[in-house]
Amino acid sequence: MNGSRIIGQVRVVGAGLLGASVGLGLKALGVDVIVHDASPANLSLAIDYGAGRAARDTDNPTLIVVAVPPDVTASVVAAELAAFSNALVTDVASVKVAPLAELRAAGADVARYIGSHPLAGRERGGAISARADLFIGRPWVITAHDDIPAAQIGIIEDLVLDLGAAPVTMTAEQHDSSVALVSHVPQVIATLLAKQLLGSTEAAVSLSGQGLRDTTRIASSDPELWVQILGANAADVVQILRRFRDDLDGVLGALDAPTVPGARRAIAEVLAAGNAGVARIPGKHGQDRRFSQIVIMVDDKPGELARLLTEIGQAGVNMEDLRLEHSPGAEIGLAEISVLPEVEQRLVDELEAGGWKIAGAWK
Repeated sequence: MNGSRIIGQVRVVGAGLLGASVGLGLKALGVDVIVHDASPANLSLAIDYGAGRAARDTDNPTLIVVAVPPDVTASVVAAELAAFSNALVTDVASVKVAPLAELRAAGADVARYIGSHPLAGRERGGAISARADLFIGRPWVITAHDDIPAAQIGIIEDLVLDLGAAPVTMTAEQHDSSVALVSHVPQVIATLLAKQLLGSTEAAVSLSGQGLRDTTRIASSDPELWVQILGANAADVVQILRRFRDDLDGVLGALDAPTVPGARRAIAEVLAAGNAGVARIPGKHGQDRRFSQIVIMVDDKPGELARLLTEIGQAGVNMEDLRLEHSPGAEIGLAEISVLPEVEQRLVDELEAGGWKIAGAWK
């Protein structure tokens, strides 16, 4: 039974993480998904994982999703537009201005092309890391343009909704400047921070806690892909990095002479501005809400974390977020859960009554 909003076949070009995840999600809804990749090995792997089937000469897709690296996105989109004259084509590249400009310059039929970008991913790529639920609850930007009929935008919205994501409409320019701030610059900063670990001692690295893990997690992303992304969105990235550099210079100046009048205030104001910035980051389901955090001590034993989550559910409390911290060699871990403020005290009371040790709770 087909539970999809999309009518007809969907062709996915590019069998990596995003492409295979699109295929898995649509296949689960009963869509006839065709998978294509320039690499026979990648294609076979994606098909083996259930992301779709191989192409046939009789295929006539209504929608094509191009999920290839940014430097070849425009050329692949152009080839798909030419090969399938009845299909609407979208791509999921993380930059949007450059592909549209290249397609227009090449004389492609951009009346059948709409760029889009799901703000979802994992540190590891390839079909082996693909998940049908990868896009659930994540923003998926649709970059409409003047040459596209309004009805075509609805088809991309159907794709986004089918995969559980939240459609967001922007221009290509708005998209690129936005992702420079929330995705591309964080990648650079996390990478530069992680690079500092190369010259440190094993003793220093062994002290790593959750703060370092949180701030360097994305530094393990694919360098080749990020060279392309940063190069394609260089102007927007540079603009933000220059502001970051100015702020960093201010902190350096204050720390070079911390006893000079005004130095400590300058540092405090930067830290306070950081608090204000974090408060603007949307929470679960895109809601801009503040949650209470509860930290629970969890014994390092099989099944303990599952027992904790079960008891939270039995208490009728919905977890808004979960973070785990466990240092090597420690016999306990810390589970930091986020809940609505109005249920915080009730949950703390119930967990303590059940024998759990609360390490901290705050709003």
